[in-house]
Amino acid sequence: MSDTQTPAPAKLNPATMARQQVELAAKQLDIDPGVLQKITATKRELTVHFPVRMDDGSLRMFTGYRVQHNDTRGPFKGGIRYHPDTDLDEVRALAMWMTWKAAVVHIPFGGAKGGVQCNPKEMSPHELERLTRRFTWELIPVLGPERDIPAPDVYTNPQVMAWIMDTYSIMHGHTVPGIVTGKPLELGGSLGRFEATGRGVFITASEAARHLGLNIEGARVVVQGSGNVGGVAARMFARAGAKVLAISDSRGGVHNPHGLDVERVLSCKNQYQCFISDRLEASDITNAELLELDCDILIPAAMECVITKDNAPRVRARIVVEGANGPTTPEADEMLHDAGVFMVPDILANAGGVTVSYFEWVQNLQNLLWSEDEIDSRLSGIMRKAFSEVLAISHQKKLPMRTAALMLGIDRVAKAQELRGVYP
Repeated sequence: MSDTQTPAPAKLNPATMARQQVELAAKQLDIDPGVLQKITATKRELTVHFPVRMDDGSLRMFTGYRVQHNDTRGPFKGGIRYHPDTDLDEVRALAMWMTWKAAVVHIPFGGAKGGVQCNPKEMSPHELERLTRRFTWELIPVLGPERDIPAPDVYTNPQVMAWIMDTYSIMHGHTVPGIVTGKPLELGGSLGRFEATGRGVFITASEAARHLGLNIEGARVVVQGSGNVGGVAARMFARAGAKVLAISDSRGGVHNPHGLDVERVLSCKNQYQCFISDRLEASDITNAELLELDCDILIPAAMECVITKDNAPRVRARIVVEGANGPTTPEADEMLHDAGVFMVPDILANAGGVTVSYFEWVQNLQNLLWSEDEIDSRLSGIMRKAFSEVLAISHQKKLPMRTAALMLGIDRVAKAQELRGVYP
């Protein structure tokens, strides 16, 4: 790098960000400092280095993580992601957010998260299966349907969950469907689970719009992400009559100021593994440009730390609904709040996934099968109630929605910890 070049900005640390959020919320709560320290610290952190035989016969080492943050209110619960940038601090932050998220929607789970540092886009299905089964084997001592229940996350899916379930079941000598959620329906998965996170984003966005007097029909929506969060949410907005102006994946996206044909866009993505703008009557747009579009509702539904102090002044949305975990840094959060942007924070907005995961887990433990209508109705009721509770705290204390959501979640975990006490 020459002396005249500007160095790349340092990567934001999600674990630091998560702790800063807790500190802000804790100032508003009357919690014993020791209890706060106990529920903020991770209970267990596992780092494993394991070999995988690749298709060309070579042996390659991978690094994986499972962080179990807190199980005061129930078994550890959290996804497993496959991503080249996954590291221990990222997983620590995600595990903590899962704890607060489950508490906000009053689901009896604790928080955990896992990941493997890899690029699944460069791996064959057979390599991914071998990686998954070996990683599961490494985690078996800390997993269990009443101990720690994984789920899909970034670049993992129902097939990955099926491999985890099968590997765990083989090791225990009998089928254990409750060891994971987000499984295929054929293996005990729940109806509505794939759409759950995106549906929860749509429900909370609709509640925010109703609160602000904004009609969803005709509302201008921008979505960063096109998977089972962004893609599902975009479909639901389009079906409700909103105009989805832009949508993207990790490589960029497409934009039409008059609105996109969402079904056509997602079909193009599925068929060609990318967006082809000239087939979609749209122009190309970068992920950075997408975040700065003039819109009513912005949904960052991809990765962490995409809205920062550097681009927050250029965010022109009226409502931001966090489909991803941790997409907004604390500095950007404050700037958006000062600018009058209504924020629906991640631990509320994307809690639909853990909610329907809970439904799946309950069905597995009791050998039940609920209808999709029943699941959608239960999910809607829980999400709307949680939104109402967070909004009430925000109004009563005159605080941002994120602080209010964290207060609700942290206080519930702290009260559970006080009731359980410390043994011996």
